[in-house]
Amino acid sequence: MSLTQRLTEYIAACFTGLWIQSHEHDDALAEIAQMCRDQNWRLAVWDVERGLQIPNHSNGQPSDAGGNDPLAAIRSINALASADSSAILVLVNFHRFLQSAETVQALAQQIGSGKQSRAFVVILSPVITVPVELEKLMVIVEHDLPGREQLAQIARSIATEDGELPEGDALETVLDAAAGLTRYEAEGAFSLSLVRHSAIRPEAVWELKQGMLKKSGLLQLHRGGERFADLGGLDALKDFCLQAMRRQGHRDPRKRPRGALLLGIPGSGKSAYSKALGTETGRPTLIMDVGALMGSLVGSTEANIRQALRIADAMAPSILMIDEVEKALSGAASSGTNDSGVSARLFGTFLTWLNDHESEVFTICTCNDISKLPPEFSRAERFDGIFFLDLPSVRQKRAIWKLYLDMFELDPQQPKPVDAQWTGAEVKSCCRLAALLGVPLTEAAKNVVPVAMTAAESVARLRNWASGRCLNADAPGGIYTANPGSSVVVKPGRKVRRDAANN
Repeated sequence: MSLTQRLTEYIAACFTGLWIQSHEHDDALAEIAQMCRDQNWRLAVWDVERGLQIPNHSNGQPSDAGGNDPLAAIRSINALASADSSAILVLVNFHRFLQSAETVQALAQQIGSGKQSRAFVVILSPVITVPVELEKLMVIVEHDLPGREQLAQIARSIATEDGELPEGDALETVLDAAAGLTRYEAEGAFSLSLVRHSAIRPEAVWELKQGMLKKSGLLQLHRGGERFADLGGLDALKDFCLQAMRRQGHRDPRKRPRGALLLGIPGSGKSAYSKALGTETGRPTLIMDVGALMGSLVGSTEANIRQALRIADAMAPSILMIDEVEKALSGAASSGTNDSGVSARLFGTFLTWLNDHESEVFTICTCNDISKLPPEFSRAERFDGIFFLDLPSVRQKRAIWKLYLDMFELDPQQPKPVDAQWTGAEVKSCCRLAALLGVPLTEAAKNVVPVAMTAAESVARLRNWASGRCLNADAPGGIYTANPGSSVVVKPGRKVRRDAANN
């Protein structure tokens, strides 16, 4: 439903106090002005620079009613209304003036008396900061970002020459890239692409979106070159996510894929997989750092998580990645005593979004210790699957060695160290050190201590928990099962369990 339609309904229902959240004031004012012309309503617009402006209905030109006093503007609205015509006063960026008790009181009185005079007050602001005195008097209306059809219209209005506007799937890729931009930002991105490439391409759009996310500080946009070919193994996880996301094109919110929770040993490729999934599906990977969402002011953390999730929804289709989620959300259970409930509220907001959002956002959360997460986080319908990433098998490790030997230009025929307990990250570290120090792999391996040895007890607990509970990331359709019959000596006289299939 458009902004005009929603405003018309609220005004017909006599809601005399309206707050429109919008970053595009010119577009919002144009829609409001068109609504007033269609309904034969009087319109007045006030901002601190130009004062009170009353558009002239006869020629469409604004007439200056003078006065940049906000109190005077609020009090003047009743004089514009008449028995046969409503009056609408739009206060632009008025959130800056709501620290004044006199201004808040004047607004409250005007909103209350507006039902008799048919005078309506509309605050147009990029943020919602409704004073407590006005909470029950104001209705919040969001000015939606442009949809795909409107973005396509903007692109056509800019790319007027033959060959400047792509067609078919190429146009869909451009519109995917532009999702989440304002009308002004979309015009700028498309124009920049024309200047650079003489055609509209997604690269310039992504550049602008990356800058937009940096300004917000809530999400990071990752657009690297990682591919599934750079990851050895994980065949079941790759197939599952690709199949789910390819079927997402039916746009049926009841069948939408939700995402995957990746549980695994540190260094097993969870983060690398999340980034490669974006490349394989042609979608941006949004990285949410929950620590960056924590604000120092009361209520700012909750506002930040809601804004971050709104950005993720607006940038769909996309992949939302939260790395090491247990560190971000582990304090939710004790939040009432540690941080006045901030972590619990952040956790609740995220869980609600996981359950209810209808946008094409595929969520990937990585975790090294499931015991630190509240149990409701991993229940059914939060994610499509919980996968366990164990130490790579012999077959996987063979592919990983080949990948990194080629990457660091090392002799593939040289002897390799004993790697029974190594993760892919440790194989990469060995190859990098061999290239850096100019020594054989067996010599470089002396500097690599695998996490399966340094944190053997934690790894054993993780495998025990995952056994029978998680999907196997490497075996299609299979449940992960730890092999109870194998062990590895960590220190003299001590043993911990180890999955023999991985060695």
